Parts: sequence; structure tokens; C-alpha cells
Amino acid sequence: MVNLDHHLANKSHITIEELAAYPIVTYTLDGLTLRIVFTATDADMIKTYVCQGLGVSVIARMAVDPLQDSEMTTMDARDIFIYRTTKIGFRRSTFLHSYMYDFIQLFALHLTHDVVDNAIVLGSNEDIEAMFKRVKLPEK
Repeated sequence: MVNLDHHLANKSHITIEELAAYPIVTYTLDGLTLRIVFTATDADMIKTYVCQGLGVSVIARMAVDPLQDSEMTTMDARDIFIYRTTKIGFRRSTFLHSYMYDFIQLFALHLTHDVVDNAIVLGSNEDIEAMFKRVKLPEK
């Protein structure tokens, strides 16, 4: 993500070398030597810094709202970063209240009340992984 006045703003795809040439406003990126000018705890703070022209940033596509973030533009960098999956965990013995099921489904639309209950009764984490093996996760 860069602000609209940035040199990279008109590019649809960038390389790691192009990214490394600019100050970075980001979360922690392991194993890379980057010129990081700020770190932040959430995407909204990162977007504020980028909008002010303090650097460029790498954030998840789901954190970008084209209407709210109209002062910035994005480019595709998926080829230079490894894919990460975020997971929700809880103890099998935990009683899940309806608001917990609601949160889980807000987090991942395919995790309905019934799907979560089916996962809970499985015997192991390997069984749960196998249950979701063929699930195509939506991309925003």
C-alpha cells in the first residue's frame, strides 16, 4: 500500500527490490533487513502513516477498504511473501456462547455453528485439518 502521490502508485505489481528501496511502515517481517521507520499494532495505524507519506507498507488485502482508503492505492505483492493462514483456537471443553459462534463466523464465513460443532467432536487436530483440507478459503 502506498499513498496516491508515491512513485509506486501507478504500478500494479512490484518486486522485493522495489519495496526495499522505500521506508517501510509495517508489522514485523522475519528474516528481512528493511528500512523500517514505524511499526504499528494494527492496519488502521499503518494506513494513517502511509497516507501521511511516511513510507510504504505491506498489509493484508482484507485490511483495505477501497472506499475508506481512497487516498491510497495497492499493488499485488503476493509473489514475494509466503502465504499465511490465521486460525482461531479454543479449548475443547470450552462452552461456546452464541456470541462466540457469531465472532467465529464473522472471522470466517464458512465456519457456521454446525461446522464448528462438527470440528469440536473430532478426535484430534489432524482430523480437524483433514476436515478443512478441501475448503477453498474466500479471498477479498
